[in-house]
Amino acid sequence: MTNTVPMNNNNNNNNTNNNTVVDESRKKRKVKRVTIELGDITQHNLKQLKVLNRDVFPVAYNEKFYKDLLGAGELCKLAYCNDIVVGAVCCRIDLLENRRRLYIMTLGVLAKYRELGLGTLMLEHVFKICEREGNIDSIYLHVQINNETALSFYKKFGFQIISTATEYYRRLEPSDAYLLERPFKKSATNEQTISTSSAQQNTKKIPTVPLSTITDVD
Repeated sequence: MTNTVPMNNNNNNNNTNNNTVVDESRKKRKVKRVTIELGDITQHNLKQLKVLNRDVFPVAYNEKFYKDLLGAGELCKLAYCNDIVVGAVCCRIDLLENRRRLYIMTLGVLAKYRELGLGTLMLEHVFKICEREGNIDSIYLHVQINNETALSFYKKFGFQIISTATEYYRRLEPSDAYLLERPFKKSATNEQTISTSSAQQNTKKIPTVPLSTITDVD
């Protein structure tokens, strides 16, 4: 004897039960709004940056590094989550053999606040700097060879491994680092203004820094 199960009725009952569970779950779930934004580095919040870097990066930065950052302007930004400093990006512009490249010295986010899009927000800010400058040939940085998360993050944005710097980190294991670079295309209009912009930029003070590192970012 074959029993016929009224599937439609069961489905309706199941849907009703499932909806009840979902409704209860929604009631219990607390939705928290997250606001992320970037802010300037000033003398007043420089200490927060020092604490952040100490927690995020496995290397220490000296006082000259931080002093130079105060005059870096848009090249250095703090990342905020609900008004709390949770990340930072610091860059410099290098001029070598008539090539202007932007170097990402540090870019990192506290572990608790990753996967909120803060790394992406900071990297997009770097791209905007390049667009405004108009004559940046490329963006480059170093990443420890075993930092798969950071490598995957930067590759999503068009960075490629150019070479390996052996014994780049003096007190870290592994000590080698990959050099990553992303070409930055210039428009025809920007090409015409390279000479003028380069002359202006040569008069600006470029922060000097020790060896940098990149940690998990987004």
